[in-house]
Amino acid sequence: MKLIEMKLKDFIDELSSDSPAPGGGSVAALAGALSSALSSMVCNLTIGKEKYKDVEYDMENLLERLQDIKKRLLDLIDEDTRAFNRVMEAFKLPKNTEEEKKIRKEKIQEALKKAALVPLETARLCAEIIEISKEVAEKGNKNSITDAGVSMIMADAGLKSAILNVKINLKSIEDEKFVEGLLYELEVLEKNSKETVREVDEIVSSYL
Repeated sequence: MKLIEMKLKDFIDELSSDSPAPGGGSVAALAGALSSALSSMVCNLTIGKEKYKDVEYDMENLLERLQDIKKRLLDLIDEDTRAFNRVMEAFKLPKNTEEEKKIRKEKIQEALKKAALVPLETARLCAEIIEISKEVAEKGNKNSITDAGVSMIMADAGLKSAILNVKINLKSIEDEKFVEGLLYELEVLEKNSKETVREVDEIVSSYL
């Protein structure tokens, strides 16, 4: 059964069990999906309102993108767990002969790369939601300004959580060029989002 098809209580119970997956990567994707949903709500509460007629087209475009992001992040909740499981399966491969050891090492490295790329996608999408949340806060229905703020906070949490999950996988990857490339992208994502988070916080606070 897919994690996203579970009842909320069952998912949380599974998360709190002694099973290592689902774990932080799936939670990062969930945080992003929740963020996207909240910003979508603000868009929906803005569209069709006479007071916000001038920004209706913008809100419709943002809503469409947010729904695409939400759908992908929901998929990533399960993909992260599957990626972790593939790493564990690779570690269980036989290592009795030199050939088996070689194959096992290659499979582990391949699985670790895939396991790093899943939360990297989550991080990219959460960073995009942070940017979108700024426009939603600026143009959206001000009766829902705190929802735009919470959306930003959840996206920021998803971004930071996803970054941690990328880095833990990179520690065991031997391909230095691959590792350096991902670390650079993570640095850029974190740096660019930091200022936007501050700006959204200021926008929201100005209405409180």
